[in-house]
Amino acid sequence: MLRLHGIIGRSDDAACAARLHHVEHHGGIELLFVPASDAGRKRFRLMTDRGTDCAVSLDRDEELVDGAVLFLEHDRAIVARFGEQARLRLKPVDQAAALKLGWNAGNLHWRVRFEGDELIVLLDGPAETYRARIRPLLDSGEVIESDAV
Repeated sequence: MLRLHGIIGRSDDAACAARLHHVEHHGGIELLFVPASDAGRKRFRLMTDRGTDCAVSLDRDEELVDGAVLFLEHDRAIVARFGEQARLRLKPVDQAAALKLGWNAGNLHWRVRFEGDELIVLLDGPAETYRARIRPLLDSGEVIESDAV
């Protein structure tokens, strides 16, 4: 368990943003999705999108906000996000389509999970931005979007 005490900064602050940009290039950003029920609490325990168990404690005068940086090192950062992780569920129709989809997801550095024969894309932006990148696969029917969560 990783103990996180206090807020280091915000992801939209210029100083933090520059450091986060560096960490992002090394694949070290973890997101801690905070449900609405925990948003006002000063102590809670949650798991990041990469499986890190975090015990968060805030001082009385600190307020957790979307984009709060809770942990920041040279090659790793943990950033708070409010709400649920948005996902895009994609299913290739055959092995050739799966190879194309996998190549695209890897080349675009998408964060993904696998559920059976489906690829679950963890969205960091609008779903349409992700769809646009694989539009030929969707339009041809090689990849089917199961649902957007």
